[in-house]
Amino acid sequence: MFEAAHWVVQAVMILLAAASFVTWTVLLFKLVEIAIARRRLARTAATVETSATLDEAVRRLAGRKDPAAFMARASFEELQRSDAALDLAGTAGLKERVRSILERVEAQAGERLRRGIGLLATIGSVGPFVGLFGTVWGIMNAFIGISQSQTTNLAVVAPGIAEALLATGLGLVAAIPAVVIYNHFVRSIASWRLSLADAGAAIERMLSRDLDYRSAGRS
Repeated sequence: MFEAAHWVVQAVMILLAAASFVTWTVLLFKLVEIAIARRRLARTAATVETSATLDEAVRRLAGRKDPAAFMARASFEELQRSDAALDLAGTAGLKERVRSILERVEAQAGERLRRGIGLLATIGSVGPFVGLFGTVWGIMNAFIGISQSQTTNLAVVAPGIAEALLATGLGLVAAIPAVVIYNHFVRSIASWRLSLADAGAAIERMLSRDLDYRSAGRS
């Protein structure tokens, strides 16, 4: 059926097959990537929760490169840079700067994890229309065959209709999994970002506690 199709319909079929291949490739890579990100985040969050101070958490997280570990190190570095001004300026500015750092790290980490799934959204939205283009072209060829042969015999109409239906089917085969997989990854990444935000909140609480002990020790 593919070999008998018009070259335009063949190009559409090849394009849809390639899109389907991309969909399943993205699925495999993102499943692994998200699983690794979840495991690293869980380990770092557990370390933060069991640490008494931010300094201790940073020391225990040395060498880790996940976003939550970077949040802890960036917060501690900001604390050190602001140390000389805390007694005069207070802690409100430091807390605001740390919150800004945590928000930006979370946003950037989420954006990195989303890389690649935009292809799924494109395939899911464009795939049916590409298949429809092949369908229209195949039906047009069927009508051309009818006009040239001056007959509506099924043997004349069938090849064009068959290639049209095949293009439609390939469009759906490419689009439906892409939409389902895209929605799954959107939910998974949203859940991961929520866990990362929880880790950031734990770091903020630890920093606030450290500042309170610092104030109490100097009073």
